[in-house]
Amino acid sequence: MSTAPLEHDSLVAPVTLADIAREAGTSPSTASRALSGRGYVSEAARDRLLAVADRLGYVPNASARTLKHRRSRVVGVVLSDLDNQFYARLAAGIEQVLREANYQMMVLGDNSEPAEEVEGARTFLAMRAPGVIMTPVGSGATELLRSQGTAVVEVDRRLASVPCDAVLIDNERGAREATMHLAGLGHTRIALLGVETDWTSDAGRLQGYRTGLRNARLPLDENLVVRIPPHAPDIEPRIEALIDDHAPTAIFAANNLLAEHVWQVLRRRGLRIPHDISLVGFDDVPWMAMVDPPITVVEQPTLELGRRAARLLLRRLGGPALAPAVEILQPRLVVRGSTGPASL
Repeated sequence: MSTAPLEHDSLVAPVTLADIAREAGTSPSTASRALSGRGYVSEAARDRLLAVADRLGYVPNASARTLKHRRSRVVGVVLSDLDNQFYARLAAGIEQVLREANYQMMVLGDNSEPAEEVEGARTFLAMRAPGVIMTPVGSGATELLRSQGTAVVEVDRRLASVPCDAVLIDNERGAREATMHLAGLGHTRIALLGVETDWTSDAGRLQGYRTGLRNARLPLDENLVVRIPPHAPDIEPRIEALIDDHAPTAIFAANNLLAEHVWQVLRRRGLRIPHDISLVGFDDVPWMAMVDPPITVVEQPTLELGRRAARLLLRRLGGPALAPAVEILQPRLVVRGSTGPASL
């Protein structure tokens, strides 16, 4: 029994530089210079070679180039929570700068799990990525990358146990100003809703809250401090217990996701903002300006945070022996309608 041969388009040999050179009547080295943009090629020859490459569907072999030069033009980015708009905007800032420098980025999420972060680091090592930008959730990934000579920039928080560059927000200042804003409106029972981690970002916001109370000459009531583990399933029941058991007149939610949960609870219970409870969030995302009343926030320069991280990485790639740099950007308190005088 005979059968007709099967056609396998995927087995068609890829177009090579030699194919393009032969078609255009040049040498392979001339074709390489024209298509890479490095080295002299006459304008006429370059135009002819580019036209042939387009017509034949030439795709550069990135893997071969990586092996030749020992590193790729793809920068790794590891982010904690891809569902959070903060990280999306951070990635946008990174991508802007890398694109201008002729780098691409590959984004992986680690779900705030150190083991997944380390797996992401291994992926980028296998790709020979020249550097990785990450919002760290542990120190293991940075240690692994640095041990292999890969540049690392930590962004938003700093957890590395080995030297590396970092770009941070002055979280303590932002939380202090938010707390003092509420105290200035007459609130004496100001609750902090934060995340239970050992990250420097969360520690800074907790310290800023405490300092703000102290500056306002208010006592610290530990019952008003609620720290919730990442991805906890009972965030809103904890918020309801805080309101029922400890009667805060204001809540400072130390990230945008917690602020959204607080807003949902208050609306569901028919509590008026700010008449019954004032609310401040940390990090400005679009919904906060769209609700009524709009939410008072500590605004982070998130896009610039990403840009600075990418610039630090490019600096490191150009100067491996430079001393580690740590840049700290300043947040800004944006007062809106969700904060008002404490009810008597």
